[in-house]
Amino acid sequence: MTNNNSAGRVAVVTGASSGIGAATARRLAADGMKVALLGRRKDRLEELAHSIGTNTLAVAVDVSVRQSVLDAAAQVRAAFGSVDLVVANAGVMLGAPFEQGAIDEWDQMVGTNINGLLYTGRAFIDDLLATANAGRSADLVFVGSIGGHVAFPNYGVYCATKAAVAHLTRNLRTEFGPRGVRVKSVEPGFVGTELGSGMRDDARRAELADWRDGLEILLPADIADAIAYAVSAPRRVNIAELIVVPTEQG
Repeated sequence: MTNNNSAGRVAVVTGASSGIGAATARRLAADGMKVALLGRRKDRLEELAHSIGTNTLAVAVDVSVRQSVLDAAAQVRAAFGSVDLVVANAGVMLGAPFEQGAIDEWDQMVGTNINGLLYTGRAFIDDLLATANAGRSADLVFVGSIGGHVAFPNYGVYCATKAAVAHLTRNLRTEFGPRGVRVKSVEPGFVGTELGSGMRDDARRAELADWRDGLEILLPADIADAIAYAVSAPRRVNIAELIVVPTEQG
């Protein structure tokens, strides 16, 4: 069902190739938005855009490269005009004991989970400010993780990047809330996605599978619903921090 507070908005979703990003793109499109799908795997993005239908745009981007993000932003504006909703969702999780961690995996997590959010937010913040100045809802959504608040052994660098997301969100709210832009974080617990599938540490991959198999985990659509709920609130309301975990996770 289309949400009357959402219809006609222009949204950007990063990490839209799969998982939470793909589910969020589907949900926002169902609510009547134009949605730009940003991610590394253009074939996946085009398949998703085709399945959603009209008012979608597939844009290949590496969010860890600032120029790539700027080029993607220009493509989005050329197709849809100014953006009023950004969901910075792209992220990677690569676990390993600290003393065995691969430095390039650390760099990848910092580059995607922190720099990627910074580059994405910066590329679209002028659009969001202009939208807010015109008296309409403007949202910058950072997808973090429960890992930003809870300690997990062997995931120190990943959790540190997600703690950075949480505090970045809080600080940006002090800058942009008074100017009408709602900055918010949505922080999932265990969700059935590809997150973690690329880590080299075999023991960590097996451990992650055991964790997910040990309880009824969330679906990507559950997080998409939470994001859609948060951005459809009246303009005066900012659902600033939303932690969404499986009931059994506690």
